[in-house]
Amino acid sequence: MSDNQRARRDETPEERADRNWLELLQELRVSQTGVQLLAGFLATLPFQSRFDELDAFQRGWFVGLLALAFTTVAVMLAPVAIHRHVFQENAKPELVRAGHRLTSIALALIAVLLGGILFLVVDVVYDRQAAAAGAVGSVVVLAGLLLVLPSRVLRRS
Repeated sequence: MSDNQRARRDETPEERADRNWLELLQELRVSQTGVQLLAGFLATLPFQSRFDELDAFQRGWFVGLLALAFTTVAVMLAPVAIHRHVFQENAKPELVRAGHRLTSIALALIAVLLGGILFLVVDVVYDRQAAAAGAVGSVVVLAGLLLVLPSRVLRRS
């Protein structure tokens, strides 16, 4: 951290790590809820009456999405597990770095999960060609919101 950045915040490295951890936890709280709801929703689909109408490809796609959803939940829970293991061990900066990396991975997994869900739903409602077009569109939108927009904000700051 440069002296200029430290002067603007006037915080010690420990205070900065604490602040960063709290900010990261808030981000995880917001995104974990949505991902857990998606995973729960996916887990209930096989018990719906129309599930039997899915073809082999759609069933395979669904199982892949279910695995991806549960992997995403696990990645989002990992920072909490790490915190439990390093609690009161003076490892807050390392915890923040690991949590940041895991949260970045989780955002990418969420984007893939959302695109995959959109593909499955459009495939069931219309057809595979429309599903592919919708999935490509969702990738463009999500890449813009999750990659391009944050980069532009960073450049402007």
